[in-house]
Amino acid sequence: MSDLQIAVISDVHGNRWALTAVLADIAQRGIRNIVNLGDCLYSPLDPAGTADILMRLDILTVRGNEDRMIVEPQAYKESATLRFVREALQPNHMRWLESLPLIRVVHDELLLCHGTPKRDDEYLRWQLRNEAVVPRTVEELVGMLAVADEPVVLCGHDHVPGAVRLPDGRLIVSPGSVGLQAFADDRPCPHVMKAGTPHARYAVVARREDGWRAEHVKVSYDWHWAAEAALNHGRSDWAQWLTTGQVGCQDSQA
Repeated sequence: MSDLQIAVISDVHGNRWALTAVLADIAQRGIRNIVNLGDCLYSPLDPAGTADILMRLDILTVRGNEDRMIVEPQAYKESATLRFVREALQPNHMRWLESLPLIRVVHDELLLCHGTPKRDDEYLRWQLRNEAVVPRTVEELVGMLAVADEPVVLCGHDHVPGAVRLPDGRLIVSPGSVGLQAFADDRPCPHVMKAGTPHARYAVVARREDGWRAEHVKVSYDWHWAAEAALNHGRSDWAQWLTTGQVGCQDSQA
């Protein structure tokens, strides 16, 4: 079994500045294989510029729930941010989003999903209980992944880097978010997710002779540029999330 390294990005959320920094770090490490776990463009930042980069590099990508929101806006509550995104994107960007699948399998060993293998809007590693975010038990994770035989499951959506090794040896890896380090949401109930710092995040999964391993990477970039874009589009909450990786008590939903 030969060694293999794959960079895993997720939840770019239209943050072109963070994406550019992460891609530069990946290139500096000499990693050529990249996969993307979705939620690519929804943001008050630069959705079109971000789409151009992802499409030009032809990065293997799965659908996120907020990718679906952009192409199916009638199913969601109208918002100024959603209008901004849809007005910014070109027809080729929309066709690309519409083409993204819920899951992909890479090298017969890695399952890619945004949330879970069955849903793009559900956390895999976490559950919501009385507005608190708590880790799922090993038994719950095994049950949720009964449909998956692959030794590695890559999932996004939660924006919090981490990994879980199941008793059967399977590895669950969440790379964290490239472009948004914290958020508040009211679906399915009010809750917050936060990485704690403003750094862009991604992961590297590596296949070695003794199996798969994961490394989590933090990348500095000029997050104040992204925050300024958020402020220019009326999202002071995003500006705080981007510059602190924290959520304030009065913040609105993502």
